[in-house]
Amino acid sequence: MDQVLRVIALALLPSGLWATGMDHATPYAGFQDRPIKSLSDDDIAELRRGGGWGLALPAELSGLPGPAHLLELRDEIGLSEDQVARITVIYDGMKAEAIEAGEKFIAAEAALSEAFAAKDLDPDSLRALLAASAEARAALRFVHLSRHLMTPDVLSEDQIAAYQRLRGYADDPCQAIPEGHDPDMWRRHNGCTE
Repeated sequence: MDQVLRVIALALLPSGLWATGMDHATPYAGFQDRPIKSLSDDDIAELRRGGGWGLALPAELSGLPGPAHLLELRDEIGLSEDQVARITVIYDGMKAEAIEAGEKFIAAEAALSEAFAAKDLDPDSLRALLAASAEARAALRFVHLSRHLMTPDVLSEDQIAAYQRLRGYADDPCQAIPEGHDPDMWRRHNGCTE
């Protein structure tokens, strides 16, 4: 009877499970060897260099350019020397603060990993560790997001539009001529060089 139940149970399993020997590997396989379980070596390197780590996406994708990308695209956007100098000040301040805040976040995540590894973690201690990590992450995120608030005052609307096109957030008006518009006039009004 047990044999019959086993055969029925195997027949009911998705074929991929019993065909592969019921491999239960997850996308997290290998993460157990990380010193800080929640952060990869690449994550830590990005945080330690003051990189954005995707923390400013709400601003970036809402039309508020980031200082690092503005400096990368300075020629394509047509930034003046004065604008480059002003954005450099914003960027340098952001980077210095982000490195410091990133180290605090790394330390908070390391403390969380160490507490779980010690296997004597209680709910109150866990709550305190999570609060410290959340506070450190919020401070880091503030550094990046707040600098996006500063850049529009340095740029013209045309430069912001160029930034969005170059970053792939908006269509290129030279390529996307709206229906009903004269193509030659449209290109002339939008500064297209074709």
